[in-house]
Amino acid sequence: MADPLFTPDGRYLMVRGRLWRAANPELPAAQRQHWVDALMTARRAVAAARRGQDDAALAQARQQVDAAKRALGERGPVWWRDGAPDLNRHMVHTGPYAAWYADRANSQANDESEGRAKADAKADANAAHEASAPD
Repeated sequence: MADPLFTPDGRYLMVRGRLWRAANPELPAAQRQHWVDALMTARRAVAAARRGQDDAALAQARQQVDAAKRALGERGPVWWRDGAPDLNRHMVHTGPYAAWYADRANSQANDESEGRAKADAKADANAAHEASAPD
């Protein structure tokens, strides 16, 4: 699995063009790990409650997911202090990260076309070498 793509300021990670608030990077490692573990346990509880069609357990598990996400800073009040708005769940191309995203996409497209051109040139050179080699 590829590493997640974070915005330059580290506030959001991007999944399929949508911004999702990242965990607070100022959390101490042990505290962050505690809440990540709690989140994963709660997500497994959500899955088990769904499989068992247990509405009460599902509601409780969802509350546990919410509590863990709030503790991590992924929900609730934003963890940054500069007054910037929360763009959680916004599309990356429609807000303040649009230019960064477009530049990144253009850069990737250029890298890919350069890579294809190099591969084509190498294939042409190999074909020419093979054609000139005696039988």
